[in-house]
Amino acid sequence: MALQSSTQHGNPWVAVRPGDDVAELARTVSSAHRAFVSGDEAIRQDAADRTVRSVVLDSWLRSRDRGVNPDLVGDQLDLDGLELDRYRAGHPMALIRPVVRQLLVEDIADTGLLVAISDASGRLLWVEGDSAARDRAVAMHFVEGADWSEDRVGTNAPGTALAVDQCVQIFGAEHFSSVVHDWSCSAAPVHDPTTGRILGAIDITGGPQVAEPQVLALVRATVAAAEAELRLQLLNSPGLHLLGAPGPLGEAPPRLSVLGSERPTLVVGGDRIALSRRHAEILLLLAARPEGVSGDQLAVLLDESELDSVTIRAEMSRLRKVFGAERLQSRPYRLRGDLDTDVADVGRALDRGDAAAALAAYRGPVLPGSVAPGVEEMRDELRVRMRAALLRSGDQSLLARWTATPDGREDSAAWSAYLSSIDRRSAMYDQVRARIAIFDEQFGH
Repeated sequence: MALQSSTQHGNPWVAVRPGDDVAELARTVSSAHRAFVSGDEAIRQDAADRTVRSVVLDSWLRSRDRGVNPDLVGDQLDLDGLELDRYRAGHPMALIRPVVRQLLVEDIADTGLLVAISDASGRLLWVEGDSAARDRAVAMHFVEGADWSEDRVGTNAPGTALAVDQCVQIFGAEHFSSVVHDWSCSAAPVHDPTTGRILGAIDITGGPQVAEPQVLALVRATVAAAEAELRLQLLNSPGLHLLGAPGPLGEAPPRLSVLGSERPTLVVGGDRIALSRRHAEILLLLAARPEGVSGDQLAVLLDESELDSVTIRAEMSRLRKVFGAERLQSRPYRLRGDLDTDVADVGRALDRGDAAAALAAYRGPVLPGSVAPGVEEMRDELRVRMRAALLRSGDQSLLARWTATPDGREDSAAWSAYLSSIDRRSAMYDQVRARIAIFDEQFGH
């Protein structure tokens, strides 16, 4: 059948091949997606046995394992306004934007297509193209400043291209999030021509035609031209550095992500680095104490049994190799320069009384699994502040989202507040009341 030829033969990175029945492909992939996200392991295995491309199935598995919600796409912006403008102006991908505009953007007015440029962590730096398509894309939060990494939204062309370091197409329901099933996309990573490290990605997003081979070839050609432009600029400007800290391009501060993930990450100068839990703990604790801490204080914050000074020095030595020796100071241990964190994002939103923004940024507990006393204190404090803000707001939609999270799933006070916000005549009222009755029976509330 047509689906068989498109998924099992030829280029595995191409979604729709000549001769494929696009309507049949859409139905089959959509059915496999429904089975996969059903939650039943036997049905998931059945989905794995269907004719879904291996690159897509592998990405679905990563998305599921990282806790991505297949029913929604987050609505938070990692960067916006002046902060986004400064970050983009100093990013290496700004050097290739004129090439991308010339080869892709200038010819797609009124075509229903969008062209996006992201950084290495999946953050969308520019989204340009058909104005009607841009307006539609707002509904799935495909906008400048949003994070479209696999970790955040699951399978999608720019996020998956960065995750596997390959050009790739994602067709309709191959997206992990059902919110994105009306769209298809083709993307490829852009590399530093000197070091080979990923700088970001170039993406074309639109209808089913975007998943055809010629579109992927167009993206590849644009990336080749962009990397050639970077190589030329490096030759003509010997002092130019595409990555590094700090560099002549004035890059944004390093960013640490620790909420809701067992795999903390650090973005430095466009590089996305997977951190060990211990290194994430140290950076998070130092970010919260700009005045610095002694080796003894850091040992107590990391381990109740008090790590010895030799162990602390060894960990700091290893961390310097990852984070940069110039960014860490000894006696006392403290950060040189800024370190942005997703914990700080939530804190800033709570400080200004914006419960909706705080919940959007709150992807889960602080470093779940960490037993470092200093981290446990931060985790408890943020959860308590988050919960208090939501209860104070009384907002039905926010309380619904909170009670669906690991932190809110067994929060009886939040469920009661949620019930109070619902019209007694609605079916949802009975469902929430039944949930509270289960709490009463299980825990004697």
